Amino acid sequence: MTPIETIYRAERGRVLASLIRLLGDFDSAEEALHDAFLAASRQWPETGIPDNPRAWLVSAGRFKAIDRIRRRQRFRTLSAELPSDSEDNVQPEIETIADDTLRLVFVCCHPVLPPDAQIALTLREIGGLTTEEVAAAFLATPSAIAQRIVRAKQKIRDANLPYEVPPPAELPQRLDAVLHTLYLIFNEGYDASRGDSLIRRELCDEATRLARLLRELLPGPDIDGLLALFLLHQSRAATRTDAAGNIVLLEDQDRAFWNRDLIAEGTALAELAFARPPVGVYTIQALIAAVHAGAIEASATDWAEIVALYDLLLRADPSPVVTLNRAVALAMRDGPEAGLPIIAQLAGGELRGYRFAHAAHADLLRRLDRKQEARTAYQHALELTSQEPEQRFIERRIAEL
Repeated sequence: MTPIETIYRAERGRVLASLIRLLGDFDSAEEALHDAFLAASRQWPETGIPDNPRAWLVSAGRFKAIDRIRRRQRFRTLSAELPSDSEDNVQPEIETIADDTLRLVFVCCHPVLPPDAQIALTLREIGGLTTEEVAAAFLATPSAIAQRIVRAKQKIRDANLPYEVPPPAELPQRLDAVLHTLYLIFNEGYDASRGDSLIRRELCDEATRLARLLRELLPGPDIDGLLALFLLHQSRAATRTDAAGNIVLLEDQDRAFWNRDLIAEGTALAELAFARPPVGVYTIQALIAAVHAGAIEASATDWAEIVALYDLLLRADPSPVVTLNRAVALAMRDGPEAGLPIIAQLAGGELRGYRFAHAAHADLLRRLDRKQEARTAYQHALELTSQEPEQRFIERRIAEL
């Protein structure tokens, strides 16, 4: 990956967010974003990467947009709508939230948009996920997601929604959608749905950074639980793959290389959130991650505690994916026979298009030495994944069988 490609992956969302604030329009900002990176690809190889590439890109994109407006002979009319750089034009919301990306997350989560459209739009525009990746997060088809995003942008234009932070009294009503969006961005970073890498670190880092900013803005148990979950997962990110980028299972990871500072911070936040009921779904997930993080070796994992926490999570979030994860934990506590019927039913029903359901089904069959059935289940999982490390892992499992 070239340096400019690395910067694109790391800075795309923040540059786009700033351009949307400056230009007041998604489409114009997206055009300016592409123009800015095109200019960078031509200029930086000769002049070198600037000290602050994000500021350079925002400035370049803004001026490219103004040039585009001039070419369309609309500059005189529309230039007055473009904020200038003078201090007199700094909007009050900039003092409320200093981060353009977090501001735009709240804008995308405006209550005038349907909840699924809010999240799809934010994942696409802020997270930089492709339509296919957003579809994977929703367990939906790419065409359905594309329609949601188009309708959301049209609704923003038709309703003339302002690109500004809502007043403090309105922030809490958008919190659930914002938290869920950050959760999905992190998940795509932690378990990428496609590509040549298991982890997209820039998405994990950005979701964690935004969660910290959100906690400063609206402190409370739900954001504490979400941030705790991110930190606890991040604590073992370095051990999830080997030097060749191949998957290393949790039980095989070298726990000496887990980040103990992140574990301590995440565990403390999870316990703080748990002490302030009602206990939210992110807090319960963080507590599950904390149990894993607290085990000095895989054999010391308290699977009974994890099953109990999944019981609690299932009451708070009665979804097929939670049922699947609970069944995996049950199989670890009581043996593969205990979880197999539940997982087999999910893989053949509600989660037939979910690659992790077939992978879990295959693993239990493998552990029971039901080799032919395990091969079939692994093949289903292989057909559903577009991620190269997962493909290699599953192919190795099939070869072993």
